[in-house]
Amino acid sequence: MDIVRYAIAVMLLAAIPAAILFWLLIHPFARFWRRLGTGRPYVILCPIAFGAMAGMVMMRGRLLAADFGLNIPLALAGLVLLVAAGIMLLTLRKRLTVRVLVGVPELSPEQPGSLITDGIYARIRHPRYVQMTLAILGYALIANYPAVYAAFIVWLAGIYAVALLEERELLDRFGDEYRAYCRRVPRFIPGIRRWV
Repeated sequence: MDIVRYAIAVMLLAAIPAAILFWLLIHPFARFWRRLGTGRPYVILCPIAFGAMAGMVMMRGRLLAADFGLNIPLALAGLVLLVAAGIMLLTLRKRLTVRVLVGVPELSPEQPGSLITDGIYARIRHPRYVQMTLAILGYALIANYPAVYAAFIVWLAGIYAVALLEERELLDRFGDEYRAYCRRVPRFIPGIRRWV
C-alpha cells in the first residue's frame, strides 16, 4: 500500500501546480491566445505545464520525505470522496466534451462554445472544479503526506483564482446572459451565492 500512496502523492504533486499554472495562463489572456488560433496556444502552454510537472517530480524526494503513513479512517473517507467525485464526473460527462475540458472554447476564435446552464450547472457554476476538488482531497487523504495536503491548499487557492478569471472571460464572451446566470446560480456551493 505504501507504493500506491507514494504514487498518488507524486501524481498530485506533479499535476496540481501544472494544472493551476496552465489555466492561470489561459483565462486572463484568452483574447491573446484566440488571435494565435486554436493549436498554437497548446504548442506554447503544454511544454510549460509539462515543465512544471517535471520540476515537481524531480523534487519529489524532498517534498515527500515526511510521511504520515497509512491511516485507515482517512483512507476510507478518501474513498467516499472519490466515489462522490466519480458520480459527479458521470453527471458532468453528459455536458462536457473533451474539447471543453481542454479549453478549446476559450482558445478558438471560430468556436466560442455555448453557455451551459442546465443540469448540474443550474445548481452551481463550477461543478467540474468542485468534482476535481473532491477527487483531489480523496486522493490526498489516501496518500496522507504533508506535502500533498499543502498541494491541496495550493489547489484551493489556485482554483478559486482560476474560477474568478474564468468568470471574467465568460462575461466577456457571453455578456448579459452570463451576468444573469451568475445572479441565479452560486459559484461552488448550492444555496451560498456571495463568495463561493
